[in-house]
Formats: sequence, C-alpha cells, structure tokens
Amino acid sequence: MALGALWSFWLPAVAISLIVVILAVLALRRGAALQRADAGEKREMRIYADQLREIERDLGRGLVTEDEAGRLRAETARRLLDADKLAKTDLRQSPRAMRGLALALVLAMPLGALAFYWYAGAPLMPDRPLALRFAEAQQVRAERPSQSDLEAAWEVSPNRPPLPQPDAQYLELMTQLRAALTERPGDLRGQRLLASNEANLGNFAASAAAWVQVIELQGAEAPVEDMIALAETMVQAAGGAVSPEAEVVLERVLQRDPTNGPARYYLGLSLGQTGRPDLTFRLWRGLLEDSGPEDPWVPIIRSEIEQLAEIAGVRYTLPPLATQGLRGPSAADMQAAAGMSDEDRQGMIGGMVEGLAARLANQGGTPEEWARLIGALGVLGQADRARAILGEARLVFAGNAEALTLIDAAAAQLGATE
Repeated sequence: MALGALWSFWLPAVAISLIVVILAVLALRRGAALQRADAGEKREMRIYADQLREIERDLGRGLVTEDEAGRLRAETARRLLDADKLAKTDLRQSPRAMRGLALALVLAMPLGALAFYWYAGAPLMPDRPLALRFAEAQQVRAERPSQSDLEAAWEVSPNRPPLPQPDAQYLELMTQLRAALTERPGDLRGQRLLASNEANLGNFAASAAAWVQVIELQGAEAPVEDMIALAETMVQAAGGAVSPEAEVVLERVLQRDPTNGPARYYLGLSLGQTGRPDLTFRLWRGLLEDSGPEDPWVPIIRSEIEQLAEIAGVRYTLPPLATQGLRGPSAADMQAAAGMSDEDRQGMIGGMVEGLAARLANQGGTPEEWARLIGALGVLGQADRARAILGEARLVFAGNAEALTLIDAAAAQLGATE
C-alpha cells in the first residue's frame, strides 16, 4: 500500500471507526453505572416496605395512635409508589438490553463500513499517480479506433436513433442526385447539396464523404466553415466520438482560425473522451469566456464545466450568462493586423494564445512553446491558467532538467509561480 493512500484514506477511516467504538464503550460503562443506580432504587423500595411494617408494629404496641399511623402509612405508601413508578418508566430498567445494543453497534459499525466500501468503493484498486494516469490517457489516445471503425460500430449500435422517414419523392430526388454526381464528381454545387441532404437523411458517413469532395474541389481555398461541417459530420457518423481523422480536420481549422469555436469545442470533447478531462476544462474555459450566449456549444459547456473543474482540481465559478461573450478576433481581423489598434491587437494575441494552447494540449510541443504559452497567459492576466499549464508542463518534462529550467524561468519572470 502506498503511503499516500495510507494517509489520505485508511488512517482517517480507522480513526472514525475508533471514535464510534469508543463512544459505544462509554455507553456500555454508563449502562453499568445505571445498573448500579437501579440496584439502589430497589433498596429504597425495600426500606419503604420495612417502614410500613414498622408502623403496624408501633400501632400494635400502642406507640402511635390510629390517626398518626394512618398519616404515616399514607406518606410511606406515596413514596413507595413513586419509587416503583420511576423504576418501571425509566429506561435504566433494562441495562442488559442497552449493553447488548451497544455491543452490536461496536461490531456492526466497522463491519458495515467495510462492507459498504467493498460494495461501493474500489478496495483492490492500486494507487494511480497523476503521471501514470496521464501516461494511460496518452496510450488510450494513441490506440483509439479509426473513423471507419467508429462508423461501423455506430451503424449496429442499439443507441443509434431511428433514421428519418422522408416521402418517396424526396428519396427519388436523392437517388437522381447521387447518380448525377457519380457521372460528374467535380460538380461543387452538387457535392455541397449532396452533403447537406445526406445529413438530413441521417446518412452522416455519406455526408462526410461528400464534404471531403467539396473541400478537395476547392483545395487551399476551401472555407473554414466547410471544414467545420466535415468535422461535425464525422463526429455524428461516429456516434459522438472524435476520431483521429476528425481531429486532423479540426487542427487544420485552428491553424487558419485559432479562435474557431466549434474546433475548440470538439478538441476539448476529444480530450475528455481519451482520459484528460483536465485539459477539456482548460480548453472549454477559454472557449466559454470567448463565446456569446447564443453560441450552440455554450449550454453544453455550462452544464459540464463545473464538474470538469472539480476533476481538474480547480476552483471555478460559472460566470453569469449575461456577462459572457468576450470574443476573440476573426481570421479576417488577423489578416489586417497591420492596421489594428492596440486593443484589437491584444485581441489578436489572445486568439493566437488559444490556438497555441489547443495545439499543445492536443499534440504537445517543445519546452520553448510551453514557456511561451505560460508567458503569454501571464501578459494577458490569466494567472490561474498560467499556473495550471505550468503544472502540466512540469509533468510533461519531468526528468528533463534543461526543459524544466526554461519553463520555470519563464513562469518566475511573469509571476506565474505559486
């Protein structure tokens, strides 16, 4: 058993059990004392009974009159009845039952606690240090299924919702459209129409294939919106999972538009699906702060980010919806950086920082890039994020003294260390 588990769980658990046992033992001792007190009450009743007999003897000897004897009888009988009533109504009448109950509690509490932990806990699970969890998550990420495997599994999944049932005319038009594009695959407008309508029919894999054709036909001029449509359709075709192939599309989007909301959302989702909810929190927190209340990902993030923060070990308060919506610059703004004001240029820097943060969380990077990100967050006043990324960088480069020196120097220079 590791020392950390001993201090963090077993010692407190044993201490609480001992407290309960001690309290039960004290109750047993008090029960014994009450038993002795009960014996004293019985002696008192015998004394009153003797006094009644003594009154009768004194009356027979002529030592008291009949009236005096009557008064003495009445007073002694009253005291005797009071003592008898107290003995019958007091819970101390049954110290043996109380002793048995306390003994049962002494045995039942630790055994019950152990049984409940065995049922609801994980008694045989070994300690899993943070570095080991990160290594396991990295392995899960490297071994996750491909897009085609995910699509095949979703096709036969019982959780897949039923497909829509369009009318016969609509299906006939779709058959004609597919046939036409088989003969003219270079028809951009037709491929775009096919992609949208295949999605309407629930054929997300076919829709994704059509979006691939749309993007390939446009080449480097393909708009970011089409690439996002492709990534979203791939996620839908995979039953909500973000495949490695979909991630490549999202990374290309962020290379062109580092502030793109859907790309940041889906990359955060991917990290959570592969065992890194802490990185999901980091990406989604920045995205939430940059988004407006009308953005479609905002309700999902707001419903999950507090739990993600708890898993990540971060104290986080969900911002009011009315104050949310600090957006970063668009791709067009970045192209016009030369004419930006200081305020706009600061926004552009924020967008570049988000792109770097997403890439490092998803792909990793050099120590210089990690140090640059920590420094940039410090300049932007995001000290909490800088500290979180500093801790992540120290884990990534554990054992690399030169890298740690560079990272710590950047953090210390900007006051990001704790």
